[in-house]
Amino acid sequence: MKKLIAAALALTVVLGLTACAKEGDNDAPPLYGTFHVAAMAEAGAFSEELEELDADTAFLLYKLADYGLAREDLKECAVQRSAGATCEEGAVLVFTSADKAKTAKGALEDYVQGQIDANTDYRPAEIPKLEEALVDVRGETLLLAVANDLEAAKEAVK
Repeated sequence: MKKLIAAALALTVVLGLTACAKEGDNDAPPLYGTFHVAAMAEAGAFSEELEELDADTAFLLYKLADYGLAREDLKECAVQRSAGATCEEGAVLVFTSADKAKTAKGALEDYVQGQIDANTDYRPAEIPKLEEALVDVRGETLLLAVANDLEAAKEAVK
């Protein structure tokens, strides 16, 4: 009987400590939001004003279908991209699941590599930006940042 009471008291203490934990104690970073693209631009991450793309165009640009994704897997997005003067762009893609976002990460990494290959001779000054591109997944969200000031972009999406 003493062991049962001791076990019950121990369980009560553990539950009490768990209940006292702060809600913000989770170490997982917050998901990216479509507002982060504008935040990167406002932070001065890009050297020029970028043009917005719609979700259908982004889906095609990043060749997401080639990775087994359907257009319906992309719930929403915000994409801003250079009109041609630079290789700079910012994008947040929101998928229906974390697995879909992880799959899309491969597509965006290959997209960036394709940009490097296509621009090596055409715009060699842009290659360092592409080589340092940030492609990051948080849950079902995916971020792409190819920026003149990558630190400003990172700060804007914290």
